[in-house]
Amino acid sequence: MQKRILIIRQDRIGDAVLATAIPREIKKCWPNSHVGVLVRGYTKPLFAHNPHVDTILSDDHTPDTRKQTFWPMVRELRRHRFTHALMLLPEARINYMMFCAGIPFRVGHGIILFHALTFTAPVMTRKFRKGRHEGEYSMDLARSIGVKTEDVSPEIHLTDEENNRAKTKAAQWGNNKKVIGLHTTSGQSAPNWYPAVWAELARLLHQDDSVQVVVTDNEIPEELKNLPGVIYPNEGVDLREALVNIRALDLLVSASTGPMHMAAALKVPTLSLFCPLPACEPALWGPLGNEAQFVLPEEEYCRDQCPGDPHVCHLVGSKLVDPTEVARQILS
Repeated sequence: MQKRILIIRQDRIGDAVLATAIPREIKKCWPNSHVGVLVRGYTKPLFAHNPHVDTILSDDHTPDTRKQTFWPMVRELRRHRFTHALMLLPEARINYMMFCAGIPFRVGHGIILFHALTFTAPVMTRKFRKGRHEGEYSMDLARSIGVKTEDVSPEIHLTDEENNRAKTKAAQWGNNKKVIGLHTTSGQSAPNWYPAVWAELARLLHQDDSVQVVVTDNEIPEELKNLPGVIYPNEGVDLREALVNIRALDLLVSASTGPMHMAAALKVPTLSLFCPLPACEPALWGPLGNEAQFVLPEEEYCRDQCPGDPHVCHLVGSKLVDPTEVARQILS
């Protein structure tokens, strides 16, 4: 009987990117299997043109449409006759949806009441164990159904035409310079500089004739608009075009955020601002599969000045996470 495996990852870009390793490893184990993914609509482009993914589904419910969209989605899942469901993010609605769709074998993280009520197989992982990456936790669900692998590096597949456009952009932007991307926003998902600090880094890099600065945000903070010599290619473009633009970079500098993981999956080097707290550290959330460097505050900064919530930390006052120091690292 053919294995028809559905991977469910309905959260943000970075999490979805880390799940892109799973279809590849499933196909290595069972080349004739059928692999589907269920994601948010805005992350579907991350799986487009992936030779290991046979079906891409999306469920873009809102709080107001949760009930109305439940049964249509169940009917769609039944049509695909999936045999396995890997629920990477524990969520009651998804759990009941997989149960009602009649998917025989369902796995999820941990022992949770809604898992127990639907006879979902629990995968026990020691979350936030020191030194273990989020990509490993995701792959644990595939391992629970028989996939044997140590490779959790993500991958995003560009078409030949997209790769050629990336090369053309790199040549146009660079003109014998290194193209350095700055992604300055993070949706408060991780410690990050204020926009004015990113603007200072852009100015410092622009002073070097060997560097072309590219700001990769879709919506540009006011402090970073119209900076001399800076290119803004991602304003108003879709996610596939943003991937092409990231592929054209020699380096992406950012906080720990989705575009950092997109760059890693495209094998673009990264330099990333990080927090050493166990829930945020590079060992857990760092990019995988690329050349990556990290900038972290000094130990005494976290001891004496940490606000206690990484979502509102702006790394103010750190001598190591400072635009002058980061510019020095980039230029060296």
